[in-house]
Amino acid sequence: MPAMIEDLGISKTELGFLASVLYITYGASKFLSGILGDQFNPRYFMSIGLILTGIFNILFGLSSSILFFALFWGLNGWFQGWGWPPIAKLLTHWYSQSERGRWWGVWNTSHNLGGALIPLIVAAAAQFFGWRMAMFIPGSICIGVGFFLMNRLRDTPQSLGLPSIEEFRNDHVMSSQQEILQEKEYSSLQILMQYVIKNPYIWVLSITYFFIYMVRTAINDWGLLYFVESKGVPQIIASYFIFAFEIGGFFGSLAAGWISDTVFKGLRIPANALFALGAAASCILMVVLPINLYVFYSIFMFLSGFFIFGPQMLIGVACAELSHKKASGSSTGFAGTFAYLGAATASLVSGRLTEVYGWDIFFPALALFSVVSFALLVPFWNVKSNPKIVSISSGEESLDS
Repeated sequence: MPAMIEDLGISKTELGFLASVLYITYGASKFLSGILGDQFNPRYFMSIGLILTGIFNILFGLSSSILFFALFWGLNGWFQGWGWPPIAKLLTHWYSQSERGRWWGVWNTSHNLGGALIPLIVAAAAQFFGWRMAMFIPGSICIGVGFFLMNRLRDTPQSLGLPSIEEFRNDHVMSSQQEILQEKEYSSLQILMQYVIKNPYIWVLSITYFFIYMVRTAINDWGLLYFVESKGVPQIIASYFIFAFEIGGFFGSLAAGWISDTVFKGLRIPANALFALGAAASCILMVVLPINLYVFYSIFMFLSGFFIFGPQMLIGVACAELSHKKASGSSTGFAGTFAYLGAATASLVSGRLTEVYGWDIFFPALALFSVVSFALLVPFWNVKSNPKIVSISSGEESLDS
């Protein structure tokens, strides 16, 4: 952002608009690709999406006008949306519920490993070679990794002649009769309507995701600019604070998965709620302790990442587990749409508010959004699985969990 502002004279409002374009197309893609991803092999669906993401990242770097920036950034977001639903499908089919939180947490660290490396790579590339090279390098990496995934990914255990993960680990959350019901062939529309659109748990989790992503996106996208403009920190050093945010998220994802599996015995909501409260506390800390020390900024960003990436990861787990197994992509994609509507809102609001009112309002607003997330989750503290499995074919309730 700082390099583009300096080179092209783009305003913060225009940058906020571009960020919102990506989040809107990404969120819409997440939902639609979730429906499609439940029907197609994730091996090709995910890898092709990543390759196309890289291509449009490079085309963005070759552009100079807002029109083409918006076009290529929107297409970038659209094909990025092809990644998450196949991952949810893979994690749901290859890991059972008693271990899924931990392994989902391990997977979620990919956000943080990539997110920690990119500010350093991009800041260095932008400073020494210009902001365009900072777009070319990540785009090229995406294309290479996309072809790697196409070669290595596999669908479900059953497609390779292996037993289901529940059978292999003897980890049955539902009775055998219920599992047979979940394995019955239903149309994608039936599954979508019954287990996603009409599922009250998915709606609550989706609205919570909206506010969680407002906090995550605001810090992730605007944190560097906050430290450069508000605190006078050099851009290279400010990029290390974003690095600390992602490293905190790395450990937060692992901790949240482990806590939900072991301390709460597979309950996802309590861990989500407590981490949301921790995110609020870390944002308040930045306001009440305005210490101008780089060490303090690093610790603060680490704590913010630690707490915000807990629910960022676990809400997806909860959506998959509170829906039909064959709707894991659709349910997480549906929630992801709300998440990135929150991200788009955060980008627009952050850009506009900081232009009008300055940076003092930034972290108090994020603390408020975190508290709202906590309040939404608390009523569902003890929910572990969807209490009713409904037979779609008959339209009648057939079994209670």
